[in-house]
Order: sequence, then structure tokens, then C-alpha cells
Amino acid sequence: MQPIRVLKGKRILLGITGSIACYKAVDLASKLTQAGAEVDVILTESAVRFVSPLSFRSVTGRPAYTDLWDLSDHVRHVGLGETADLMLIAPATANTIAKLAAGMADNLLTVTALAARCPLILAPAMDGGMWDHPATQANVQVLQNRGVMLAGPAAGRMASGLEGMGRMVEPQELLGHARLALSRGGPMAGRSVVVTAGPTREPIDPVRFLTNRSTGKQGIAVAQAALDAGASVTLIAGPICEEIPFGADVVRVETVEEMAQAVLTNVEAADALFMVAAVADFRPVTVAERKIKKSDNSEEGMELSLMKTTDILMAVKEQRQSSRFPRVVLGFAAETHNAADYGHEKLLRKGLDFIAINDVTVEGAGFAVDTNRVLLLGPNGVIEEIPLRSKSAVAERLIHHVAEVLNADKGHTA
Repeated sequence: MQPIRVLKGKRILLGITGSIACYKAVDLASKLTQAGAEVDVILTESAVRFVSPLSFRSVTGRPAYTDLWDLSDHVRHVGLGETADLMLIAPATANTIAKLAAGMADNLLTVTALAARCPLILAPAMDGGMWDHPATQANVQVLQNRGVMLAGPAAGRMASGLEGMGRMVEPQELLGHARLALSRGGPMAGRSVVVTAGPTREPIDPVRFLTNRSTGKQGIAVAQAALDAGASVTLIAGPICEEIPFGADVVRVETVEEMAQAVLTNVEAADALFMVAAVADFRPVTVAERKIKKSDNSEEGMELSLMKTTDILMAVKEQRQSSRFPRVVLGFAAETHNAADYGHEKLLRKGLDFIAINDVTVEGAGFAVDTNRVLLLGPNGVIEEIPLRSKSAVAERLIHHVAEVLNADKGHTA
């Protein structure tokens, strides 16, 4: 795992309570550390019965704390609580949730939770009946009213063998929760962003379609970078297999027409649109109701008549002239030759604020790779020439430039 900018150098307190789900917490501590966070672990006495403090020390490279009465540091809870950027208790048992709701402080974890001044996330883990019990639900409500965030629980099979709601969510999802919590107050805080990603598919018959080589990697990276900057993100995704960033609202589409309708609906009050998707320029004039057979055509083959699809950015331009939304539009142009010339013409014709141009014939800058090289243009010329780097790093630069424009508009600051 590569370091994650929003987590790098952050102090995270990871609390572990007595649940069989403790084994997941070791993986979580490892993931947070690999992402660049400094992870301090506090285990309750019951948690130590499930997993050793040494396990956490091995994956974090930092001490794991257990004893409230260790006099080598008589104000340890204050030091840990006051310096933390985020506190995450995973697993959080019904017992610890009840203690936190009542403000109890009878072990190092609960006393540190009272001393902490940072956001707190709980990842409940308990049997379904315990989770559904009115006492647990009341305690959870009390904590949520105080601003505590809840991650899960999930439904599934319990250690008891029963099925129900109460499983601790997986470490990868908890990493997403941590990332989202630490993004608050970023340069795009309070902003509404729409991102399109991936290809479209235009049907020929029930089993065939026209598409392109896009995998959605760059669009997914832009959506994640916007989330990391504090934005509220709607991701309009074509048929892609990439993992969706945690925290994004996802609208699934397949054809250009579906994407156009989704974009026009979701940008009505948006601050920014990042049109990253590789949208088909043509679609079949007619779509066969049944699978086209070889025997249905001559030996020379078949002819396929195509027509132009909706130009989504032109439709956005028209809507924007009356609504003034979205405030900023960034388009993408994947070209194979004369990239800068074609990109600049497209920017002016479609009324864009930015256009990110990439020559897909350049090694490492095309489809289905994790890197890109982009020339970012504005109406007055080159904004930035972004050299070959990860698509995540490219996305962060694009978000930076759009955030600058939005935040320079004093009348619409977040």
C-alpha cells in the first residue's frame, strides 16, 4: 500500500476491546501504518485475552498500551488523547459503548476517550441480539448525538453461529472511514463535486456493444482526491471494475444517454464537474432485438450504421448558461496526435474552465495503467504540465487547481 496524503503523519489512536473481531484490528493497524499514519494502540484487559500487544507493536513499530496504572507515565491518557488527530475503537463491544455513553473512565481506553479532543469513530462488534437490544441502541444514539461517528456494524455470521447485524466491518472499509474523517476541513470542504469515470457501452444487440479501453482508473482517482479534499462527491460510473472510493455517492450508468441524464441532474447545484469518463462518440442507429447471427449476413460481413451520441459537455454548457451551475467544469481529452491543439479547441468550444489533455499513445499515460501524464489548459493557455506520475498524484493536482478557483470566488466560499 502506498502512503495516503490525508493519513500521512497523522496520529491515530486505535482502541481494541474484547471481541473475537480483534484479529481484524491487527490488519487495520497494519493498513493505517502502511498508509503513513502513526498508530498508537490501546487494548483493554479483555482484548489482551484475544490478541497480544506484541502483535500490534510488530505492525505499527510503536508501543501498545494496556495499563491505566503504569506509573512510568502518570498522565499517559492526557498525552495520547490531546495529541491524537483521530480516535478509532475497533472492535467496540456493547460494554465499551455503554461505558462511553455513561462517561465512565475505568480503564486506559475509556479515560483516554474522555481526554481526547479529536473525532471518534466506533466500529461495533457484538452478537445480533446485543446490537438490537434497546439499551445498546439508546447508548449508540447518545454517542451519535455527541458527534461520535459509527462505522457499521455489518450483517453476517457471528462467532455464535447465528446470522444477524453485529459483525465488525472490514479493515479496508474502516480505512475509508478514517480517511473521510480526516478530510474534514480540507480545501474543498462544503463543496459539491460530480465526477464521471469509465467507458460507456452502446448496444448492438442483446449480447454485443461498442465501447473503448477506459478502465475508470483516472476518474476513480479524481473522486478519491476530491473526497480527501473534503468535498461531497457524486461519482457517475460507467461499467468499471475499479474499487469505488468510500464515501462517494455512486450513480451507475451504461450508455451515453444514461450518463448525460445523470450528469445534467446532478450538476444542477454542483460546485464542480470533472468529466473524466471516456464517452462514446457514436452509437448504432438501430439495436437488434435478437443476437445477430453470422448466417443472417453475407459472406463479406455486415454493415453497421452509426450516429453521433449526445455531447454531454455541450449539454452542460447550455444548462450552465441559465443556471450558472456547475461553477467550474474540467473536461478530459484523450488524444493520439496534435493533443494540445485539439484540447484547446475543445476547451473553447465547450466553454470549459479547464481541460486535462493526455496523449494515450505515450507509454504509461494511456488506459489500464496506474500512471498518467497530463497537460492542463485554461482559456488563457497552459496551467500546468504534469509529468508522468501516479493517477492519484495527477488527480490531486487537478483538485488543487479547481479548489483554487472556487475559493478565490469570495461570493461562493464554503
